[in-house]
Amino acid sequence: MKSITVTANDAGQRLDKFLTKICPTLPKSLLYKQIRTKNIKINRRRAEISTRLNEGDVVDLYLKDEFFVETAPKYDFLKAGTQLHVVYEDENILLADKKQGLLSHPDQKEYNDTLIGRIQRYLYEKGEFDPARENSFAPALANRIDRNTGGLVIAAKNAEALRILCEKIKNHELDKRYLCVVHGTPNPKEAVLEGFLEKNSEKNKVYLLKKPSENSRTIKTRYRVLRSKNGLSLLEIELLTGRTHQIRAHMASIGHPLLGDGKYGKLKEDKRLGFDKQALYSYSLRFCFDTDAGILNGLNGRVFTVDEVWFAKELFGYSLPGK
Repeated sequence: MKSITVTANDAGQRLDKFLTKICPTLPKSLLYKQIRTKNIKINRRRAEISTRLNEGDVVDLYLKDEFFVETAPKYDFLKAGTQLHVVYEDENILLADKKQGLLSHPDQKEYNDTLIGRIQRYLYEKGEFDPARENSFAPALANRIDRNTGGLVIAAKNAEALRILCEKIKNHELDKRYLCVVHGTPNPKEAVLEGFLEKNSEKNKVYLLKKPSENSRTIKTRYRVLRSKNGLSLLEIELLTGRTHQIRAHMASIGHPLLGDGKYGKLKEDKRLGFDKQALYSYSLRFCFDTDAGILNGLNGRVFTVDEVWFAKELFGYSLPGK
């Protein structure tokens, strides 16, 4: 038998979801059976599969020892790189300026050196994250950006912050702005684009449609031309919806693909000009909560920006506001 005390980072989870993290080798069918037959209890009382856990609850597990085999800790995040540009940090969140080329999360080709891996290593080495003291939580990203896009990414240091951030992002209570370089100059110089985006997962590509389809989703993109020079334009983009490859696909659909975009642009031509990565950067983030944000209320109204965006300065001599 083993007893586990629910911590603040575990609170709010369903019992079955919590246990799949605690006992990863326990088959789900057996897990559900053990709950039904009272071999898993909360505070010495019968529990239901969907029971929500509270901080301080004691979960008793009357299971075979084989499901509690402990091995020496092996932390994959310690294999991640140490280079991390922290824009802001407090006890609940961390804002990182992710550089282009770095994955936000692991994929099939790269598992260890990712942004979340670097953040977890950073917090571990600071003494703010100790996996041995957590039942199921690890610092996590509340948003992500593509590997070849740079800019601000939000990491939550605790489960409550993660829950609030996910809710606020879903309700559009964060204002994210991007800078990008496109071929040509859009006309008019400021507009809101609307369309219907359909995703092809096999090709990892999206398509813009004029009319909705069964699998399409509505997208809205606001752009504003900041500078134009040598057949290129620097734009500020505001995502009114947040879909896969939205900025890249939407700008390409109106004849102004992003500089260095290998999927929707003119990469061969751009490479001859010396640009082999897309000119797209999430440069600004404003917290604009309409409703209570609990432990994150102190962030409301605050604006954070990266130090610089390489293509804005290099191609247009453009300095970020306030920098």
